[in-house]
Amino acid sequence: MSAKVQVVTEKTLQKMKEELDYLKNVKRKEMAENVGIARSYGDLSENSEYDEAKNEQAKVEQQISELEETLSHIKVISDSDIQTDTVSVGVAVSVEYLDTKKTVEYTIVSSREVDPFSNKISDLSPIGKSMVGAKVGDVVTVEVGERIFRMKIKGIKKVVHNG
Repeated sequence: MSAKVQVVTEKTLQKMKEELDYLKNVKRKEMAENVGIARSYGDLSENSEYDEAKNEQAKVEQQISELEETLSHIKVISDSDIQTDTVSVGVAVSVEYLDTKKTVEYTIVSSREVDPFSNKISDLSPIGKSMVGAKVGDVVTVEVGERIFRMKIKGIKKVVHNG
């Protein structure tokens, strides 16, 4: 698997580090204790509690591994790095769908911050990818499945990060 550089804000990087710390220092210990308890139930060949505990332990180890891999390929963008001349992570983009004349505002975020219900879309999503690097006035085309959308970039503004 080739690792892609993921652009994140300082706030997201901090959340990722906190999650990794929790997984390593809390969940990993809990899983080891659960395996120990299940092992004490007797014959491992017929011990479903042991199998389940080992599976859960493996899931936690996989999460740790994936998070460490992601963190090793992170590019942090600070609020002062975010510019509003082109679309990038950390900006809100107002677009007009040319076929419907509907205007929508999307916030471009890293894949770890996606929230489609709040119009927070990843820079790696089809719509996000089509907009990254575009300027106000540009028309971008995005293919989603078999549909093709054309959108005009109406405005770009910096997103204010709280906390």
